[in-house]
Amino acid sequence: MTTSKLAGYYDAPEGVDVRGRYDEEFAKILTREALEFVAGLQRQFRRHIRHAMESRRVAQRRYDAGGLPGFDPATRFIRESDWVCAPVPPPISNRMVEITGPVERKMVINALNSGAKVFMADFEDALSPNWENLMKGQVNLRDAVNGTISLEDRERKRIYKLNETTAKLFVRPRGWHLKEGHILIDGEPAVGCLVDFGLFFFHNYAAYRATQGQGFGPFFYLPKMEHSREARIWNSVFNRAEESASIPAGSIRATVLIETLPAAFQMNEILYELRSHSAGLNCGRWDYIFSYVKTLRAHPDRLLPDRVSVGMWQSMMRSYSHLLIFTCHRRGVHALGGMAAQIPIRGDPAAHAKAIEAVRSDKLREVQAGHDGTWAAHPGLIGEIGKVFEEGLAGRENLIGVVRREDAAGIGEEDLLERPRGRRTMEGLRLNTRVGIQYMAAWLTGTGSVPLYNLMEDAATAEISRVQNWQWIRYKALLDAEGVELALTPELFARVVEEEMGRIEREVGMEKFRCGMFKEACSIFVRQCMAAELDDFLTLDAYNHIVIHHSRAASTL
Repeated sequence: MTTSKLAGYYDAPEGVDVRGRYDEEFAKILTREALEFVAGLQRQFRRHIRHAMESRRVAQRRYDAGGLPGFDPATRFIRESDWVCAPVPPPISNRMVEITGPVERKMVINALNSGAKVFMADFEDALSPNWENLMKGQVNLRDAVNGTISLEDRERKRIYKLNETTAKLFVRPRGWHLKEGHILIDGEPAVGCLVDFGLFFFHNYAAYRATQGQGFGPFFYLPKMEHSREARIWNSVFNRAEESASIPAGSIRATVLIETLPAAFQMNEILYELRSHSAGLNCGRWDYIFSYVKTLRAHPDRLLPDRVSVGMWQSMMRSYSHLLIFTCHRRGVHALGGMAAQIPIRGDPAAHAKAIEAVRSDKLREVQAGHDGTWAAHPGLIGEIGKVFEEGLAGRENLIGVVRREDAAGIGEEDLLERPRGRRTMEGLRLNTRVGIQYMAAWLTGTGSVPLYNLMEDAATAEISRVQNWQWIRYKALLDAEGVELALTPELFARVVEEEMGRIEREVGMEKFRCGMFKEACSIFVRQCMAAELDDFLTLDAYNHIVIHHSRAASTL
């Protein structure tokens, strides 16, 4: 964390200290009234948030002592009772293709114009949460909701602006565990997700409801939850926001990403807590794989194969997807499929055709299983995915009430915990290492969504790389090195890191490597992989590298 001089200062209410760089455009977001709203949320809910985070730690200690996640006997009545969530709002009845990406201005325009039904604007895994990115993101979303967003690209002699018809905007705030180090409330860092949600809601709820929401909204995605008590906090946040804005209860809707292993056993409970605000569940499959390793980190019998082998064909992943569909459709809400991370491959028609076919196959599996829609990382995939889902939906808006998946009712704890099968290889270790270091180098310099090796990588895939390396090193996993088995020792890992840093330098070029933050990224990534205890999140360790505090006193000089 560094400190710089501040050229101006924000009109903050008592108890709120904004230490990010002053900017006149940011000041239109960080108004006294908006900051009072965010501070009010934090003051009301911080005790509940602390309890939820401590409960996560208690649960993890139980898993570390040999326990396994499972269905909670205390909430069996919720799972077995007949109840449904509030009806799906008409403007988001059809969600067959959704595109995701950071809240960067050009991305916002292109995604809203992509032809997708929904654009999930991301303050979380696809964004490096430095001050500039966060505040510009709020400005960009305000302009998008108002319909005034545009961008002039002088180099390409092109002006980007919104089409007449656009995707519906959903916003994903950060997870409960992330702090906002540039804003202090009563002397402690703000809760990142309350900053993201609070600023967006405060400035945009009226315009959003009058346009995109057609009387509903705003709409959100909620990440990284592990238990229904966390959903209960969100529901209370929504209730307070609706009351403060004098809009009808149940206006706000949110889709929850089931992307942690503990949450897979809490799907019904999460929907129940959010039943008046729910917009379904989504298979956040990359983070789910990361969570499988993190949750079961003390279980040496749970070593994953190469990450490319942990696909939806694995029994544990298939069970997770089918249970999500059954649960959502039983409760009357959308069941969204996972991310297609492929990006168009220019200059290699054969490789491009192979990638597109892999996407088609994955999406055909999803719609045939009963998913109502799915995710894509790149606008170039929207058309192909749309064709698959249009055929699968057969003229319907969704499959709620059509595909019930009663066969998934019997999916049990052992199905969700089944060990994935596959090989562990030196090439898998090398790929993990290259991806992890390159992603972290981009993140440190302000980019949170990075194209690497024909896939769009974000924090979730970097996390898989990190925890898998840690797991393999911790338990001296045997790796296949072209027919020879090698035990992964710290010494072997150090040699791999050195060799892969050389490969990265050759791939990106000497000048980019020298000017980038690859060495700093390597240091952070390797330290995490070699740690005696597995840290919860890679970006928590790196966050202080991107926090820059500005001194208010300097503004009077």
